[in-house]
Amino acid sequence: MIQGWLRSDGRKGIRNVVAVAYLVECAHHVARRIVDKADDPDVQLIGFPGCYPNAYAAKVMEAIATHPNVGGLVIVSLGCESFNREKLRAVVEASGRPAELLVIQEKGGTAATIAAGLEAVDRVRAQIASVERVPMGVEELVVATICGGSDGTSGITANPAVGRAFDRLVAEGAACIFEETGELVGCEKIMADRASTPELAAAIEACVQKAEAYYTVMGFGSFAPGNAEGGLTTQEEKSMGAYSKSGSSRIDGILKPGDIPPMGGLYLLDVVPDGEPRFGFPNISDNAEIVELIACGAHVTLFTTGRGSVVGSAISPVIKICANPETGRRLAADMDVNAGRILEGEATLDQVGQEIYDAILAVAAGERSLSEQLGHQEFILTYKAFDPIGPECLPMVARA
Repeated sequence: MIQGWLRSDGRKGIRNVVAVAYLVECAHHVARRIVDKADDPDVQLIGFPGCYPNAYAAKVMEAIATHPNVGGLVIVSLGCESFNREKLRAVVEASGRPAELLVIQEKGGTAATIAAGLEAVDRVRAQIASVERVPMGVEELVVATICGGSDGTSGITANPAVGRAFDRLVAEGAACIFEETGELVGCEKIMADRASTPELAAAIEACVQKAEAYYTVMGFGSFAPGNAEGGLTTQEEKSMGAYSKSGSSRIDGILKPGDIPPMGGLYLLDVVPDGEPRFGFPNISDNAEIVELIACGAHVTLFTTGRGSVVGSAISPVIKICANPETGRRLAADMDVNAGRILEGEATLDQVGQEIYDAILAVAAGERSLSEQLGHQEFILTYKAFDPIGPECLPMVARA
């Protein structure tokens, strides 16, 4: 049985993390030393490196800091950055969580702030130790998926197996989020055919077309040399493999980073900025996208890989699903599920889909994923710009 930590907004967390957040790169070292010295797997580092303001970064940081897996926050500010530290603290406190603020320029520098930070972590940790734990159902989970280091096996084994797990989760009332519009070029028509409304179908096509136009301007698509070395030949081929992670359920809505699914169902995350390209590539690495999925409330992220990836994430556990049997053997200590067994006739898609579903429930119930056990807590947040989603992007019931 899953026992979740109950938050004031009614959501439930599967972890009870103390997040230490730096608000500019100048405060990164101090925040990292606080986390390192705390020496607790449930004290984790998040942050934004930029000195200049960005509404997207502020929205994502607020969403992460009030994520159901987060129990409390320690904010580390240099003192002269533009990030609105008082607003972040107020948002966290309004959510019923403890929040402490340290300003390096006021505390007396590096050593003094690290010492004060450790005391702040201890206070927050003590406060959240008594947060009520209550039963939590599958229908209360938000599960995300991403692929990275894809190869020619990804679209045959791991990705469609995740699709099987997604179909079951959606049928049981969970919210499932798949991405990324830049990796779904060519799939917009078949996704539109699965949309719950004609208005959503048009929005799906538009957001993929936006991604294609964005990448065209940048002169670079979501296709890396490693993908070609792994046997993929075109962007469309990669797109079809990535698309299979979504399963076959009806698509109920589109989210942008920091938007929370209003109800259970299947959602597409639009990660490509709106407007003209201003901040470079939409995501500089897989972990930047994982952060966006977590900002949408994901309790767990399913990470499929053929070539191999060892990353995890702060805040929400990552479950690794390996598509390639050779990679699965070579990186066995990092892979939670070996979907490559499908290629070797040792398992079916349905069987591996069941294994993924079981792994989600086990991790939600407290079992540590391998990336958690290995200490992976990667976190990347950069500059972007988004317009708000329109009502056509929400399920009909949520619009009422």
